[in-house]
Amino acid sequence: MEVVLGLFKRGMIEQNGHMVADALTPIAPPRDTGRLYAFYRASSAFSIQADLRHEIVYSSDIHLNKAESNAWIDVFVAYWKAVGALLATEEATNQGKAQDAEWGKAYEQWKEMVNALIRGYTTNVFPPWTLPCLYTAGKYLRNLAIKADEQTRKSTGNVTYNEGFQDDVVSSIGKNDSLQDAARQINRIFSLCISDRAPLEESRKWGVYYISNLLFKIYFKLNSISLCKNILRSLQVSQSDMPPFEGFPKSHQVTFRYYAGVIHFLDEDYKTAEDYLTKALTACHRTAHKNQELILTYLIPCRLLTASQLPTPTVLAQFPHLEALFTPLITAMKQGNLAAFDAALVAGEPAFIKRRIYLTLERGRDMVLRNLLRKVFIAGGFEPVKEGAADASRVRRTRIPVKEFWAAVRLSSGPVAGEHLEVDEVECMLANLIYKGFIKGYISREFGKVVLSKNNQAFPGTGV
Repeated sequence: MEVVLGLFKRGMIEQNGHMVADALTPIAPPRDTGRLYAFYRASSAFSIQADLRHEIVYSSDIHLNKAESNAWIDVFVAYWKAVGALLATEEATNQGKAQDAEWGKAYEQWKEMVNALIRGYTTNVFPPWTLPCLYTAGKYLRNLAIKADEQTRKSTGNVTYNEGFQDDVVSSIGKNDSLQDAARQINRIFSLCISDRAPLEESRKWGVYYISNLLFKIYFKLNSISLCKNILRSLQVSQSDMPPFEGFPKSHQVTFRYYAGVIHFLDEDYKTAEDYLTKALTACHRTAHKNQELILTYLIPCRLLTASQLPTPTVLAQFPHLEALFTPLITAMKQGNLAAFDAALVAGEPAFIKRRIYLTLERGRDMVLRNLLRKVFIAGGFEPVKEGAADASRVRRTRIPVKEFWAAVRLSSGPVAGEHLEVDEVECMLANLIYKGFIKGYISREFGKVVLSKNNQAFPGTGV
């Protein structure tokens, strides 16, 4: 008990919120693996209240008023009970008696500690610099809720969560009562922070983005992406009363921008998503390769649609997983190979669907088609130079028969897909590309030709 409470006292003396939060962690540090056992075994259910009162109220190291002392005693009593439940659960798991592990009980006990903390902040008993305690409480509430739900599903035979890309977009099937309850508790913390009216230097608003990120992770796990928009709206409404975004810890900024970018991506607002994701990638620590990979998973499809821009091999080489995922698609796009593009989509379909980027990548077919038709245009050669013309510069042929494009699309689509392709279908493809700005020109149905712009403007952005 001395180690945990000694850490708490030192944090209170130094006004170090992270040190106080460290005293409340349910995970023993590697340098002191027996810390939780020592804390729990130093007291009992009958004497914990008196032991804590002796250490906190009558301590000569710290001098807290009665209300704050009682509030911290409530927190540490709840923490002691939660540690006991966690140790019993972990022991059962380690001994191969997973059926005896009670993650649900551990979750409920930890929730009691969260509620004790919330009461302390609601009554303004706890100083604002102890805000990291709420971070620790919310973080492990989420983790324990996930474990409790997994155990419930295993015991009832229900399907578990589909494992996503770290905390990426995933779908969940089956019971998730604990995680939904955790979302409600953390929402209370979010309200506690965002509604604080204290001066900014002492405000709980400094915890808003960390708590928002926790809620995003939970809603993504629950496949309730629409609920994330409520958080974004609340933040937007409170923007005038909030500290400047740049003043928040960099980790809070990067995580928030990542989730906001993915939310807008799923809402098909690709421009806004690209802005958020680009800023997240720029601010991400250079050694955080996993986080950079998560961001690029959505930024690559974004830039594909907004700027027709593909990642370079140098960028992909830094992320082997993304390289394996995207290289077949990128190669097919550059080659204008429709059959290879379709095959790459089919091969990566499970991974693309899990991350909800399949439909976005499928729209890259327009780029494949554009590059294919560009090859036809280049192969068409140049207009013959008129005899005696003052300007003898060569001009590319800009009137291309639709049947030439039709033949190219048939060949590129493969023997099965291209066999029954009609000229009218290719005309429709050309019309769509012209409408979307991939091609500049018009279709002359009377002559069965596509009339393209001159002066290297036929395929904007490609130099042709």
